[in-house]
Amino acid sequence: MRKLSYYIGTTIDGYIASPDDAIDFFPVGEDLLAHIIEEYPETLPTHVREQLGVAGAPNKHFDTMVQGRKTYDPALKIGITSPYRHFRQYVVSRSIAESPDPEIEIVADPVAKVRELKAEDGMGIYLGGGGELASALLPEIDELIVKVYPVVAGTGVRMFSGAFTPTPFTLTETKTFDSGVLIQKYTRGK
Repeated sequence: MRKLSYYIGTTIDGYIASPDDAIDFFPVGEDLLAHIIEEYPETLPTHVREQLGVAGAPNKHFDTMVQGRKTYDPALKIGITSPYRHFRQYVVSRSIAESPDPEIEIVADPVAKVRELKAEDGMGIYLGGGGELASALLPEIDELIVKVYPVVAGTGVRMFSGAFTPTPFTLTETKTFDSGVLIQKYTRGK
């Protein structure tokens, strides 16, 4: 069975975006970028992979992406209707009635869709954000890969923004970068 991994960047105080959903305040040093290109190239949008010269890099961990509408919106705003063409892409939305691209499937029930996807053969499923979606999918999340940036935001979009639901995870890996970023990998606790 495939696993759902929440691969996300956050501030020290647990915010994944600013109050207006921006993520451009996260400092991405050369060391972190090199790690992402080497270890998680598929988590970069297709147009960014092209700019970095890694468009043909094979997916290492994921072949499917589930994201919320607010995570999808920045691509739409710059005219990109299929931001991760190297994935099967699902956008969870209550406000988008029809997909703007044949490569994007709009999903109303994320839990049912993720359970369906997990039952298939294949690589992992990348949960690309948002906090509300992560909270809705918390019972299905098998792994957290958290990039903690050396920034305090004070407010914004929380990594999880839902009901109080203590859910144990076990720390399985830690990697520290000279730029001050820390990557922590957790698996669902027993």
